[in-house]
Amino acid sequence: MANYLIIGASSGIGKAFALRLAGEGHQVYGTFNNNAVELDPQGIKYSHLNVLDETLDLGPLPDVLDGIAYCPGSINLRPFTRIKPEEFLNDLHLQVVGAVKVIQAVVPKLRKSNHASIVLFSTVAVQTGLPYHAQVAASKGAVEGLTRALAAEYAPKIRVNCVAPSLTDTPLSAPLLNSEQKREANAQRHPMKRIGKTEDIVHAAEFLLSGKADWITGQILHVDGGFSALKV
Repeated sequence: MANYLIIGASSGIGKAFALRLAGEGHQVYGTFNNNAVELDPQGIKYSHLNVLDETLDLGPLPDVLDGIAYCPGSINLRPFTRIKPEEFLNDLHLQVVGAVKVIQAVVPKLRKSNHASIVLFSTVAVQTGLPYHAQVAASKGAVEGLTRALAAEYAPKIRVNCVAPSLTDTPLSAPLLNSEQKREANAQRHPMKRIGKTEDIVHAAEFLLSGKADWITGQILHVDGGFSALKV
């Protein structure tokens, strides 16, 4: 049994990831912010956390952590000229600075593990230029850079990898999938002719977090139905 910390474990991919790990018998420590959850549901020890706070209280954590996943994110798609500079900063604070603060806080606990791992999340829009994605691509591009830099700095003790999904059916993406026409149109943009499911992303993230990926670090794993690599 391993000790895992999932930041943003009350909704979407983070919640599915936490439930998956707990179901496999691991001890999962999950955080929530806006989505209220019951205390310790299904074996997950929850605590409140707002990663935008100046100082973070991660709640009661064990002395040794075997892995963390940082799942908070946002999807703000608008024409570039309509995005205010402070909105770029808001995304950077949520998706990059928040991750930095959490990782810095728990590195001492990760160093005590024999197989520590960090998993971050990006987007297909970083490597595949898409219109109206400037805000999310800028912040997630920084996440990918952070992934590689930390992987180099912490090798061989702590592995650091990143999952880059395409559009996935989560509450965060609900506005993009709120009609059958939108769902079908988005499905047809992918070579696999469907949108992503949370379990698609969770399976990849679980692999990277686990000892099965013990020789993998500094990688951006594209789980995107072929979107970033294929034109069919």
